[in-house]
Amino acid sequence: MFRLVASPANWCGLGLASGVLLLKAVGLLGAGWGLGVAALGYGAGFVIGGLWWGFPSRREPAWEALQFSDEGDAREAMERALDGVRRLTEYNPEQRIPPALQGRVLALCTALDGLLQQWERSKGNLSLQDSFHARHIAIRYLPEALNTYLSIPAAFASRKVLDNGKTAEATFADTLAELEAKVLQLGDDLAAQDAHAFLVHSKFLSQKFGPQGLDAPALNTAPEERKP
Repeated sequence: MFRLVASPANWCGLGLASGVLLLKAVGLLGAGWGLGVAALGYGAGFVIGGLWWGFPSRREPAWEALQFSDEGDAREAMERALDGVRRLTEYNPEQRIPPALQGRVLALCTALDGLLQQWERSKGNLSLQDSFHARHIAIRYLPEALNTYLSIPAAFASRKVLDNGKTAEATFADTLAELEAKVLQLGDDLAAQDAHAFLVHSKFLSQKFGPQGLDAPALNTAPEERKP
């Protein structure tokens, strides 16, 4: 609905309809000319504006569909979200994502895929808060950051300074850096737990089977003298 209201074709139609009503108000149109003529004016203006600037699309932009639900199996939900982010980034509507940022988004998707695989095979556990962050980076935080960035025209995003003193492009880069750092931290936490479990197990084996852990008596390794 918003795309229809904001479209140039709609504004052109409203302009012509308003012109008809203005002529009616100042008495330049006869008494028989009224709202019907204004409606015809709107229709004519809408067609002219659509032919000149393009008619509003019934299809929503690709980034508006980038919304995912954190329901059901967490792994499947995260995979669906990452696949959607990856496809949209590769499609790059109207080339709104600069190549450097495009590569970083795809690399972040790969890192999240790796975190999911590491999480499944890990002997460690993430805290409740970190588990929440891991899911929502894939399902909510990254898709929403990409969504909102893609709603900004590329020229505006690259040159207009926002209230934070940075452009939208630089702000998006900072957001990606924060998400990258969090994903790296989560992976390191799991790796540290796995490394600790490995060390504990290695110490156990060393104590059980090492030189000081063997209960069996020492074997006489000297060869017996052969009797004549």
